Amino acid sequence: MPEQLSGLLEPAGTVLLTVECQQGVVGPDSALPELAREARSSGALRNVARLVAAAHETGVQVIHAIAERRPDGRGASRNARLFRAAERLPVQQLSGSTAVRIASPIEVAEEDLVVRRLHGLSPVHGTGVDALLRNLGCRTLIVAGVSANVAVPNAVFDAVNLGYTAVVPADAIAGVPADYTPAMIRNTLALVATVATTDEVLGGLRRAYARR
Repeated sequence: MPEQLSGLLEPAGTVLLTVECQQGVVGPDSALPELAREARSSGALRNVARLVAAAHETGVQVIHAIAERRPDGRGASRNARLFRAAERLPVQQLSGSTAVRIASPIEVAEEDLVVRRLHGLSPVHGTGVDALLRNLGCRTLIVAGVSANVAVPNAVFDAVNLGYTAVVPADAIAGVPADYTPAMIRNTLALVATVATTDEVLGGLRRAYARR
């Protein structure tokens, strides 16, 4: 376990944020099939599910960050190539549709919070997540999900800028191409976050819970 991980995962001060682990992104009918394949074949999605299950067991709050759009597109961002490309995808992340439900094997508990955003790239900035984290007494934010290309680094940088300590389980995030994710973690996220494996984070959560 990374030395700096010790003491960061006390249940009362830790929140797990899953990023865009929704059926229309990582499910079998994904709008982004290459990303969905990588999330599943790499084991990242399974590891997100393991983290969520452990959070439920240890009393760590889970927040699921979902990206969606209204059928009429009102409020959606259009100021980047990515947004305009998303409008043409065969599977749309429409509010209330199957595409914006949390994908299996992740289990959503009644106490989980689901935060939905209609605009922008960040799961944290401008979404209400910061206010929720402060009300929950969060000090450490575990960030897992997709993608390593955009939303995950956005979430990590926003968390650090807002004063939270970010923890990234490296094998619980995915991006494309496959070799981009470890390079981005090593050269970018490792500079601002505590990087660990899913097993190390699980062990830390369970040890912290046992000390309560």
